[in-house]
Amino acid sequence: MSSALSSSQIVVAAGQTNVRTRANVKTACTITPSPRVQQTKRATFSNLSSKSSSIVPTRSFRGSSNSRPTATRRSLNVQAADQQKVFIVNTNSGGHAVLGFYLVKALRNMGHEVTICTVGEETSPKMLKPPFNRFSELQAMGAKTVWTDNVASVVPDGETFDVVVDNNGKNLEACQPVIDWAKGVGAKQFLFVSSAGMYKPNVQPPHIEGDPIKESAGHAQVEAYLAGCGLSWSSFRPQYMIGSGNNKDCEEYFFDRIVRGRPVCIPGSGDQITNIAHAMDNAEMMAMAVGNPAADAQVFNCVRDRGVTLDGLVELCAAAAGMEGKIVHYDPKALGIEAKKAFPFRTEYHFFAEPRAAREVLGWKSSVPLGTALEERFQEYKASGRGDKEMTFETDDKILAALGKSVTA
Repeated sequence: MSSALSSSQIVVAAGQTNVRTRANVKTACTITPSPRVQQTKRATFSNLSSKSSSIVPTRSFRGSSNSRPTATRRSLNVQAADQQKVFIVNTNSGGHAVLGFYLVKALRNMGHEVTICTVGEETSPKMLKPPFNRFSELQAMGAKTVWTDNVASVVPDGETFDVVVDNNGKNLEACQPVIDWAKGVGAKQFLFVSSAGMYKPNVQPPHIEGDPIKESAGHAQVEAYLAGCGLSWSSFRPQYMIGSGNNKDCEEYFFDRIVRGRPVCIPGSGDQITNIAHAMDNAEMMAMAVGNPAADAQVFNCVRDRGVTLDGLVELCAAAAGMEGKIVHYDPKALGIEAKKAFPFRTEYHFFAEPRAAREVLGWKSSVPLGTALEERFQEYKASGRGDKEMTFETDDKILAALGKSVTA
């Protein structure tokens, strides 16, 4: 690995002790990486992507205000003999960071011993943002929180773990050292947070485990390496996540416009289906795999069990805010707009997966309705004061002008 670290890379080497943690640590253990295992080739099939239709008339609706929601936690209990010692490598940015936060909570609720290691420094400005500024909640539950760019430096000599979770790496360069290190500290199980983004577009949505994937994707290469690494392993492929403490800017796109009485500009017909899951549900799915032999060599779509259309997402966001939601559809190609930069979700085709394996293998089901999750997020949005700040909407204004629509639609 390169000595110049990106935010997604973490060193696995002994002898580095300049690390900020919330617990005293001893000298790092010596790690002997395992030889790289030849990757298993996966079968692929050709697919066709669906296309969104062009501009359709403006739509409008009004939602009603609701009291602040409370996400319901299902009871997850394990017997003492099943309790595991778990080490989580957690990313320091992006939408996956909140998954690590909720995973610690789920595991502690089940009685597991947990250490969460966040890449980087505890004093980094990133740690002032959610979910990191709420790690005191994890400490209060008995979890150990550490920060480092070198995993070995926060693990005392001779300490072992039953399970290692990588919620940080996105390619084999970043993940292979962690996988090999896991074997060196006695781990018998490895859980990897992958991505449903590796699925190829499919004319028969939703995506299910076993559908063709992009072989060149970094996450796919990690999964292939895991298949031959000698550990019991599982891979979890999330899509979009929501939940208190998330710092990924997705649903805020809709709230920013709704609270200001502006229409939400959606590329295509608005009938495209996506999937947004509460991070607590995703975390509980992962927790149900810990120490579970049935999860060995399994890929799980880490998603909610229902999809939502893009128009439907506007409707739910408006209902969460108790305000009117207005929609304007447009053809991005006709207007010279790059949709992936103008809109926070994929719009070229139906992009949603089904958690079939989690239901069948783990007995999992989602417990937080999307409407409830959005109500939770809107309360945080409102409390942040973001809705009162001055904002410009240059791309939206360009779209509306090209369509002859007013800002108030």
